[in-house]
This record gives sequence, C-alpha cells and structure tokens, in this order.
Amino acid sequence: MTSIGTGYDLSASTYSPDGRIFQVEYANKAVENSGTAIGLRVKDGIVLAVEKLVHSKLLVPEANRRIQTVDRHVGLATAGLLADGRQLANRARDESLNYRDSWKQPIPLKYLADRLGLYVQVYTLYSSVRPFGISTIVGGIDENGPTLYVIEPSGVFFGYHGAAVGKGKQLAKTEMEKLKLSELTTRQAVMEAARIIHLVHDDAKEKDFELELSWIGDETNGLHLPVPKDLFEEADKAARAALETFE
Repeated sequence: MTSIGTGYDLSASTYSPDGRIFQVEYANKAVENSGTAIGLRVKDGIVLAVEKLVHSKLLVPEANRRIQTVDRHVGLATAGLLADGRQLANRARDESLNYRDSWKQPIPLKYLADRLGLYVQVYTLYSSVRPFGISTIVGGIDENGPTLYVIEPSGVFFGYHGAAVGKGKQLAKTEMEKLKLSELTTRQAVMEAARIIHLVHDDAKEKDFELELSWIGDETNGLHLPVPKDLFEEADKAARAALETFE
C-alpha cells in the first residue's frame, strides 16, 4: 500500500485524499483471491457455474455451496468470503418474500438487484461495519425474460449477457466473448460453463476444486435447480477432455 493510504484504511467511512475508500478496495481483493464464478444469459435461460476450491480432503462434498436458490425463479452465485455470501443470500430471500407478500407476484430481477445493491452499499458508510467481501451474480427469469446482474462490494450493480467474478474472471470473460450467447440453449450453455471453469482453474497453483452448476430456463419450467446429474457428468467429462486438447 502506498504512503498516501496510511491511516485512511482504518474505516470504511473515511476517504483518502485522492477520493478512495481503501476498505472497499480490500474487499475487492478478497473476491480476487476466491474461486471463479460465472453466469451465462442465453436465449432460453440462465446458467450459473462456480469453481469452489476444496481446502481439505476431509470436507464433505457439496457442503457450503456457493450457488444458492433465492426464490423459485432466482439463483445467486458468489465469489469471495463464503459467510458473507450466505448472509447476502438470506437478505435476498427476505427481499423476495417481502415483495411476494406485498404484490402477490415474483420479484423482478432488477428490483432485487437494486435492493441488494443498496444493502451492500450501506456497509460502506459506517465505521462500525466492514464492506461485504463478495461479488454476487444474480440470475433468473422474470417478465422480461432471462436476466443477469452482478453486484460489487461497493454496492454498484450492472446487467450482463455473460458475467465472471473471482480469480479467473479475465480469462473467463475472454472465453465468454467468443460465444454467441444469444444463440445458445441452456443445455449448450451448461457445457460451455463447465469448460470455462475447468479452463480458468490453475492446477499448478490451486488445490482441488468442486464444480457447481445450476440452471433456470424452459427445461426447468422457470425454476432454479441444480443441473441434473447425468448432464453434469457429461459436461464435466467434456470439459476435462477439452482441457487436455487445449494443453
């Protein structure tokens, strides 16, 4: 850290002389040190995929998932601190439930992303709290069709056709830019998502990882569900084969 940051990184409510909030930047570093998460918005749905790093062989498989269901039509994937992701997912569920209670219909994705962005931004305002150390991909299907948003630790959010957060986001974005996402089906997107996650994982530097895949679309009747085991295994096998060819 440069000398200009000295003393200005002790609180999230303090600006440095050049207008930076260092604790928000540190939160972004926590995201960059995490496994990669991606979201693909295709013609008939959304696919979420996560590279969940396994830090111990003693861990139970599929425990502490980074992809969670927020509402029947909404999924959420995070990169960064796992506990922060769980807290934000619970907040997203509360927002979805409140909207259903008030308006008797599912929450629109833009409204949910806006509410979560406001919630995350509040944690950059007070010295008694710290910013969320996560970037969050929220995807689902509403009256506007398939929709995908990313919420950053600062509270800002953007809509995407394809999104990537975490350690391997640059390579993942490069790979996504090669795809014609608007022409892919969710089934094809599952195959591509698995390939991209395997591609961005660095075997030389990282430990083993667990691939997580979920989808929302016509094949799931608009529900957010884990990818079926047979398709998951097919995508995982094809991704490993593609990686060997790439090498």
